[in-house]
Amino acid sequence: MTEELTSEPSWLSAQVRQGLNSEQFRRGLHDIAEGWRRRQLWLTLGTHDIRQRYRRSVIGPFWITLSMGIMVGALGLLYGRIFKMELSDYLPYLSCGFVIWGLISGLILDGSRAFISAESIMRQLAAPVSTFAYRAVWSNLITFAHNIWIFVFVAVIFGLNPGWRVLEAVPALLLLLVNGLWMSLLFGLLSARFRDVPLIIASVVQVMFFITPVIWKTTMLPGRALLLDLNPFYHLVEILRAPMLGYSAHWENWAAVLLITVIGWVVTLFFYTAYRWRIVYWV
Repeated sequence: MTEELTSEPSWLSAQVRQGLNSEQFRRGLHDIAEGWRRRQLWLTLGTHDIRQRYRRSVIGPFWITLSMGIMVGALGLLYGRIFKMELSDYLPYLSCGFVIWGLISGLILDGSRAFISAESIMRQLAAPVSTFAYRAVWSNLITFAHNIWIFVFVAVIFGLNPGWRVLEAVPALLLLLVNGLWMSLLFGLLSARFRDVPLIIASVVQVMFFITPVIWKTTMLPGRALLLDLNPFYHLVEILRAPMLGYSAHWENWAAVLLITVIGWVVTLFFYTAYRWRIVYWV
């Protein structure tokens, strides 16, 4: 009886738990910050991933650009005729949206496998866990840098000049990358624990492609309504596509993406700081 009174039950030790949680939170933030400081490592790993994928090919990583260009050209000719739209208007829209979608979907899909694909390295290399999330973001940025030339080529052919508004694409791209980092941390963690998660995410992304205005325009959807306003992918695509096509994204698009960013990072930090140390055992 005396022992029961003197020993403090775990459910009463709120201050102790709060201290542990704050310590975990601090360590989680330190891991993310340390991962950024170790950028030479993930820059090298991400670049190596791209090189390794096209090792011994004649044109190397430019197969990324070629395959995307063929896809855009084929879809442009097909859907341009189906939608009865002028290629001079539709093809720049399609190429821009397709390239941006490739970046967003790549950040999500590769991010969900960020820790799983790094299993052997994680067990041998003493590096912050977030290093491999940065690696996924960087490799997708390299792919985007290759694919963006498809849009540049199309824009030159059809005389599209976005003007100074193209500068708005810089903060939009940075915001997408910031979102890509939390997606890699969160989805990568969940995928390491539950191996069905990458398959679920891939299925969702595939479905979202068809209900997001990438190959079709928003003007083709009567009433727009909830299908666009509640579609986070639409807002993510639009903040970058708009300045690249020469107009400013609507403030609602920016507000939606900023809200996604804040909520995404809050949820990510909650899970990542609590379960970060288990990832190496899960993979």
